[in-house]
Amino acid sequence: MSAESMAILILLGSFFIMILLRFPIAYAVAISSVFTLMYQGLPLNTIAQQMVKGISYFSLMAVPFFITMGVLMGSGGISEKLILLAKACVGWMRGGMAMVNIVSSYFFGGISGSAAADTASLGSILIPMMVDQGYDDDFSTAITITSSVEGLLVPPSHNMVIYATTAGGISVGSLFLAGYVPAAILAITLMIGSYIISVKRNYPKGEKFSMINLLKQIFISFWALAAVLIVVVGVVGGVFTATESAAVAVIYSLIVSVYIYKGLDWKGVWKVLEACVDTLSIVLILIATSSIFGFLLTRLRVPTLASNAIIGLTDNPILLALLLNIILLVLGCIMDMAPIILIATPILLPIATSIGIDPIQFGIMVVLNCGIGLLTPPVGSVLFIGSAVGKVPMERVVKATLPFYICMIITLLLITFVPATSLWLPSLFR
Repeated sequence: MSAESMAILILLGSFFIMILLRFPIAYAVAISSVFTLMYQGLPLNTIAQQMVKGISYFSLMAVPFFITMGVLMGSGGISEKLILLAKACVGWMRGGMAMVNIVSSYFFGGISGSAAADTASLGSILIPMMVDQGYDDDFSTAITITSSVEGLLVPPSHNMVIYATTAGGISVGSLFLAGYVPAAILAITLMIGSYIISVKRNYPKGEKFSMINLLKQIFISFWALAAVLIVVVGVVGGVFTATESAAVAVIYSLIVSVYIYKGLDWKGVWKVLEACVDTLSIVLILIATSSIFGFLLTRLRVPTLASNAIIGLTDNPILLALLLNIILLVLGCIMDMAPIILIATPILLPIATSIGIDPIQFGIMVVLNCGIGLLTPPVGSVLFIGSAVGKVPMERVVKATLPFYICMIITLLLITFVPATSLWLPSLFR
């Protein structure tokens, strides 16, 4: 075995062994990189250099601002107002509360950008409400966690910023626009699945549709939804960079949460900022340590070797596209979202572009695949949160989620093989 092959074996072998031993992902990435550096005789100060380099991109400054914006708006009494807006839109249907859950996630996702925050915030309100109205607790939990994935696709999503940076400076504004239609398709497929189950189990209908009530709820929720407009319109219109728009959105969110909706006081703001620091520290240490890992992958020509190996299996672009999705889905079962984006993007993106998949389209594929991974054991963080919030054993939640996995896979296949689903809106504004 050559020295290069041995280094690759040490890097990837030690990494996956530590993952299986349930090491924290940042430690697994860093320690496997240290082992490889030592084997190759490289100076260990390379670690510090690459970590600093990894978090020195200007576009990454948007990440802490988007996280802060999401936590501020999520803690400022926004959830209840968005639920009422969704109820006015779709609550009249059979299984109306399930539809409300799905639409609320679409609205709330544009504020939080996080499936975990969506599940924790909306789930704590909607799951008990659905159970009280006659819905099964496992169904209520399953629809909550699956609809939360919409929040990863609806901008502003800090994971899209991470992908844009990792992929080599792709337009963040185009990625933001690319997420709207896929998120809407995901919502529609989940609503169809929920409707079929609701009819079969005779779940209740909500109150009759009222245009007056809908207009009233739109007016009340306007200040919350305007935060998304500031970010997306500002970036797409060239008024702000992604980082500048995120900073403006934080100030706006602070004003709305404290002075308009009055869901937070200044004491609560400081507690929110403490929570932001905890979340941000996890994200940045992942980015920093993954940059060492990425440096070694590039040095050892792993992306090229992987690309040649995968393309060597078949030259059929349809099969290759399916294989890319399978790889991402498998990674999602054992890793969290940010590490997958940081580690897999440099390896898989060249393969995707070689078969005609646009980098923006591939970004949406990566995000949705990772979102599905958040709902699958053994490392499904959103699955664990949903199980805890709904007080339902994880095994029952997984079983109840199976029909919705089908809905999500259908959406993923549409995004993969119908490029217009993700590229139409960016091309329209380009």
